[in-house]
Amino acid sequence: MMFAKSLLSRTVPFARCFSWTAPSVLQTGDILRQTRVFSIEDVTAYSKVSHDSNPLHFDSESAKNAGFEDRVVHGMLVAALFPQIIASHFPGAVYVSQILQFKSPVYIGEEVHGEVQALSIRENKRRYIAKFATKCFKKGELLIIDGEAMAILPTLAVENIY
Repeated sequence: MMFAKSLLSRTVPFARCFSWTAPSVLQTGDILRQTRVFSIEDVTAYSKVSHDSNPLHFDSESAKNAGFEDRVVHGMLVAALFPQIIASHFPGAVYVSQILQFKSPVYIGEEVHGEVQALSIRENKRRYIAKFATKCFKKGELLIIDGEAMAILPTLAVENIY
């Protein structure tokens, strides 16, 4: 399992620098990113927990017969990057909803870049309800998952867990 250091950035035109010596505060437009490579061990472990043993995930020939290049990583395993990104920066966050569109398959061993972008944030009883755009990419800019998520954050202070 490979994790790259998470990044916090802001899209143009909202240029802002973040220093990890002082706590950063999540604002609308901020993007949290993480990179991961899914291994056969990840796929096997997910299959055991989910009981999804579709041969597309384990047998190259079955995957090719279905029109794929090789064994496919479970889409929901790839989508698990989103709550992981949020929780790694906001310990105690509660993930409350997710909408997903799977655009392209992920193959075992491919590098995936996941990102969540804060679309809106509102305070509710000393906690924060944040709506995020959720996206995963591979091979640079190829969009593989697109969606939206909602999470309840205990704070807007961004922690850098990785």
